[in-house]
Amino acid sequence: MKISNIKYAQVSNIKYKNNFAPGISRQKMARWVRVLILSGILSSCQKFVQTPPPVTTLSSENTYTSVSTAAAVLDGIYISLNPSATIGSGNSFSLKTSLLCGLSADEFSLISTAGADLIHYHTNGLTNQNGDIWNLAYPIIFNANSAIAGISNSNSLPTKIKEQLLGEAQFVRAFLYFYLVNLYGPVPLALTTTPQTNATLSRAPISQVYQQIISDLTSAQSKLSTQFLDGTILNPSADRSRPSYWAATALLARVYLCNGYVTGDNSNFSKAASESSILINNRALFGLSSLDQVFLKASLGNNEAIWQLEPTAAGFPTTEAREFVLPATGPSVSHPVWLSDSLMSKFEPGDQRRTQWVNSVTTGGTTYYFAYKYKNNVLNSAINEYTNIFRLGEQYLIRAEAETKLNDIAKAQADLNAIRNRAGLPNTTATTQAALITSILHERQVEFFSEMGHRWMDLKRLGVVNSIMGTVTPTKGGIWNANDGLYPVPATDLNADPNLVQNPGY
Repeated sequence: MKISNIKYAQVSNIKYKNNFAPGISRQKMARWVRVLILSGILSSCQKFVQTPPPVTTLSSENTYTSVSTAAAVLDGIYISLNPSATIGSGNSFSLKTSLLCGLSADEFSLISTAGADLIHYHTNGLTNQNGDIWNLAYPIIFNANSAIAGISNSNSLPTKIKEQLLGEAQFVRAFLYFYLVNLYGPVPLALTTTPQTNATLSRAPISQVYQQIISDLTSAQSKLSTQFLDGTILNPSADRSRPSYWAATALLARVYLCNGYVTGDNSNFSKAASESSILINNRALFGLSSLDQVFLKASLGNNEAIWQLEPTAAGFPTTEAREFVLPATGPSVSHPVWLSDSLMSKFEPGDQRRTQWVNSVTTGGTTYYFAYKYKNNVLNSAINEYTNIFRLGEQYLIRAEAETKLNDIAKAQADLNAIRNRAGLPNTTATTQAALITSILHERQVEFFSEMGHRWMDLKRLGVVNSIMGTVTPTKGGIWNANDGLYPVPATDLNADPNLVQNPGY
């Protein structure tokens, strides 16, 4: 591929008319321009340029010789996880995961005039034409692989910076493979940028995917800073939008919990509890925020945040607020979902999450309840909310579930009660292992609704997806089949890779 002759100096001193993003600094605008250029380079190239470029040319040859351009590669990856309106929020990995998995489960109702793609997820009637999350994840994995290769081979980056960026790229790759293996089952493990290798990959067994995820995360833990860093990765930040040691630890706790069910090995539950404890016990950095603060950006005092994604265009709030907050006119094609009756019936009397995290509009004599975790959907307002990817509340419930599997009932009760008490609820009455698992599943339902696909993956992890969805799916206009627990591999990839096979039932 031939890289256009864009000068780094021109980007750094870019002249622009800042009409679109009032309030954004010239320095930050220049950084985002570098990010967008680098993102285009990485996503569209499968090999580097053949001849050495001039040192002032921003290309994949010299991207990893400068701290600012190397950091911008990872910034571009975070944008692709949660793009702003300037790029196209419809392709946000974080929002798509929350929306599509929520539709697949029992969290959302859907307007009848929604597009066919959403209807397929909602009625659990997917076809091999539905590959949204797969198609979003693999290009980002390619970029992470490219970053790992480029940073590893760099002789110019300071050692500390190199380690941080490598840890970030490994963390992102592990994060994406966690979602792929949970949504699709066995998946191709693409770990290089070599087209000939990636084009003929078979689907790796689930156990092998988990081994790779754990390997990436333990390596990332050893590299990532325990400080929260800013976009330059040179300075500490009051926000928590760059992956840190703590983010890798949070994901590792989740991975060990899930892997315990895959392997049947209780040592995974012990490890999950241990990793969660690292975060829960660090009271200097983390704590359960009040319900009205949980979805604020960390710099506003939200110590529950472990890793958040920030909106990337000034004036544009989170994609979750723009998608889930209904206007006064109610659902429409542009706002097609609201909270299901099934979910709304699960809130216990006195649960303050029902008050703080749910709102409603009434139109045409019908009341529609909607997720109100992210409240700010006003264009050009001050951005006070970032998208939570990992937060401390999950760590309490991960540890409670791991402790339950280890039959440490008293400790599991205490962790479950921490979340219940924060919501204004009394202590759990569950006293047995089976009862605690049921109670934790319920608590996760009312704690994490509309967040990053938790409910859909919980149903599958705990082996209740068939019993629950067998009842729920007919109410959504579909017919549940046990094969519906896994999403289909997209037809385009099946046709391109002779070694790929489809999931059963598609």
